[in-house]
Amino acid sequence: MSMRAAKIAVLSLGVVALAACGGRANHNLARATPAAAIGVNSYLWRATLDTLAFMPLASADPYGGVVITDWYINPEKPDERFKATVYILDSRLRADGLKVGVFKEVSNGAGGWVTAPAADQTSTDIENAILTRARQLRLSNLRS
Repeated sequence: MSMRAAKIAVLSLGVVALAACGGRANHNLARATPAAAIGVNSYLWRATLDTLAFMPLASADPYGGVVITDWYINPEKPDERFKATVYILDSRLRADGLKVGVFKEVSNGAGGWVTAPAADQTSTDIENAILTRARQLRLSNLRS
């Protein structure tokens, strides 16, 4: 098979695959959602980024509402590190529209890290800090 024929075959398969994915319902859904709209509550989103600004950011998806940090080592406790994942579950500013997961590792003394349990209160404290910041952002926006 020539190179040109191979390219045409691959392109044809791609077109068929894309056509199979598209349906009337998906087309209408895409039209109903503004392209530039953020998928989650903007106050919770901004508050999450503000609250976790001290940690290196690994991933942030404003449409899916997921923020994942990279490992953070507190200079005062270099033998432990933390990582956080925040899920913003709602487009409204609500306490139940937020879920935080915190992961902890401790040094094994040989240059590696071992998983350790993070205190349940840590997740709750981060959730509360994000919610407090989101309320502050909302109030400052209302006053403007």
